[in-house]
Amino acid sequence: MARLLLIEDDLTIRTPLIRALRERGHAVAAASTAMAGLRDALEDRPDLVVLDLGLPDLDGRELLRMLRAVSMVPVIVATARDDEAEIVRVLDAGADDYVVKPFTAAQLDARARAVLRRGPAGADAPDPALVVGGLRVDPRARQVTLDGVAVELTPREFDLLHHLAGRPGQVITKRELLTEVWQIPYGGADKTVDVHLSWLRRKLGENAQQPRYLHTVRGVGVRLEAPAAQP
Repeated sequence: MARLLLIEDDLTIRTPLIRALRERGHAVAAASTAMAGLRDALEDRPDLVVLDLGLPDLDGRELLRMLRAVSMVPVIVATARDDEAEIVRVLDAGADDYVVKPFTAAQLDARARAVLRRGPAGADAPDPALVVGGLRVDPRARQVTLDGVAVELTPREFDLLHHLAGRPGQVITKRELLTEVWQIPYGGADKTVDVHLSWLRRKLGENAQQPRYLHTVRGVGVRLEAPAAQP
């Protein structure tokens, strides 16, 4: 049983969703405003937060940034905004996944279970740090260093780099990245991956024209390898 916090101001959505999620075995608490949701998230420490963007006192994206400053609780954003640019902004702000309204309780339940499976909660032996050349990715602390210097990444950038570092030297397709990192199993916009790779390259001090670690394989995907391993 997972403990969910639903931050949703629309009573016609909140009430039946709480009931349906409880029927699926979850313990569900709810808040109708951003500030009440922030308080509940910090005091009650739920396993996962479901966050509506259109809240009466504060935009949900701003609440997400506030929450990410103090907590790494998984967050699924529930939004009626289905344009790609908005979705990319939400993911970059720290969301672990999103659902577009209208959605069913079954869909939300499936996404919640998928997000929770990725998390460290309940793991008896966390994965050790991954080292590729001068790059060190520590999943326990969710920290990255490059040649001993800390690299500040968003949660999604970290997940992307961690996935690539787990298979150094292999070409990973964009479809796989969308499935494994974004949890979008039925395809999605390659541009989402491209944008995050571009941001990640910038933070690693490289670019697509002069790559050191991240190498694009045109028409296939991307490969992470240590500079010394390059032919």
